[in-house]
Amino acid sequence: MSLIHYYAVMGNPITHSKSPLIHHTFAQQIGTVLKYHIDYSTILVGTQTGDFEKAVQIFLENGGKGLNITVPFKQEAWKLATQQSERAKRAGAVNTLWFKEEWIGDNTDGVGFIRDLSQNHGCAFQGKRVLILGAGGAVRGILQPLLAEKPIHCVIANRTVSKAEQLSHLFADMGNITASSYEALEGSSYDVIINGTSASLQGELPPLADNLLHATGCCYDMMYSHTDTPFIQWAKQQGCVLAIDGLGMLVEQAAESFYLWHGVKPNTVPVIQQIREQHL
Repeated sequence: MSLIHYYAVMGNPITHSKSPLIHHTFAQQIGTVLKYHIDYSTILVGTQTGDFEKAVQIFLENGGKGLNITVPFKQEAWKLATQQSERAKRAGAVNTLWFKEEWIGDNTDGVGFIRDLSQNHGCAFQGKRVLILGAGGAVRGILQPLLAEKPIHCVIANRTVSKAEQLSHLFADMGNITASSYEALEGSSYDVIINGTSASLQGELPPLADNLLHATGCCYDMMYSHTDTPFIQWAKQQGCVLAIDGLGMLVEQAAESFYLWHGVKPNTVPVIQQIREQHL
């Protein structure tokens, strides 16, 4: 089996990514079911206009088959994909690309997010008050499946409130969803708080008031780190009984990407455990 299929994850920053480890572990798990070897790498992409599209074209010219896309390029990937899945169309963001005569785009963030919280951690959304921090591509990717779980109210908070308002309008037909500034959150209480900003990657935290979290609430950081992110630290300081980083979501969305590319669904639980034991 000498045939090699090339895949990669593109982002900026990207050195922290565990995607190569995850996909190579999936490939080892699947074994000889596939008729080719999988080579999966990281690609750091510049943030100047045109850098992302140029990097994707070079990847394709070098024989690349599929890409995962992380911050800050998910909306650019959505624009690049000439064919999109329904969930990608709704999200306006793409995290998975593959080439078959044209670039096909999908968004596996939402399904990965829901599977991790509900199946791996038993955190339900039905009838809950949910606060989401941030209004970028990562948040767009989770809104459709989250609202499908029927929370009683979903609030999107963002430094630029107009971006949060845009998302709330786009998904208003799916449930009770509103926008807010961070300052206007003070005095409110939520059952689930989700950090969808990339601030954790820079060691930062959105300006959050105390007492935003219900006594039995759950906090989830869509980012992950080898130590507690600033948001997870904040959650624990607030007495959160279930503070989770985004490693499980990363593995679950990777499994969905793997399935889209290769037609085989890997087992995620041992992969999550393996990375945890290696301390990220």
